[in-house]
Amino acid sequence: MSIWLTGLSVVSTDPPGFELPLRLFMGFRVLIDELHAELARQGHPDMRPMHGFVLQAIGTQGITAAELGRRLGVSKQAAGKTIDTIERIGYVERGTDPHDARRKVVRLTERGFDCLARSARIFDDLRAAWAATLGEDRLRALEADLRTMTPSDVFRIDVPGWFGGYQ
Repeated sequence: MSIWLTGLSVVSTDPPGFELPLRLFMGFRVLIDELHAELARQGHPDMRPMHGFVLQAIGTQGITAAELGRRLGVSKQAAGKTIDTIERIGYVERGTDPHDARRKVVRLTERGFDCLARSARIFDDLRAAWAATLGEDRLRALEADLRTMTPSDVFRIDVPGWFGGYQ
């Protein structure tokens, strides 16, 4: 780090500390925007970034609205509102729990499963594009560094609640 004084201000060649989280977020945003552009081209134009968290939280077995809210870190009402939205566009359906008819369970439809499968393939393609630009070794080093600096649980679906809700 080089620091020198000019008048009363300090000048550094190091980037300011606030740039790191912004650059990490912009990298996330670039990947998510590219994912959704490609999903739209592949027949999923109504998918929004938050919907992916919801589909992942619902999983293969289904979930109640209350459980979904807990997983996402939002209220049952907020979860229910989002369920309504993605049900209207065909990604989930509501039904009864085969083990307890009193429970209403939300399950992915064939369209929901298709969207998740396409998303996985698109993310692989996006990673390959980053590797082509940065070089595979540099991308692997970046991924390793991020693994060192972040918790081991890479799939935290409570991001919507952390951001303060969603819709």
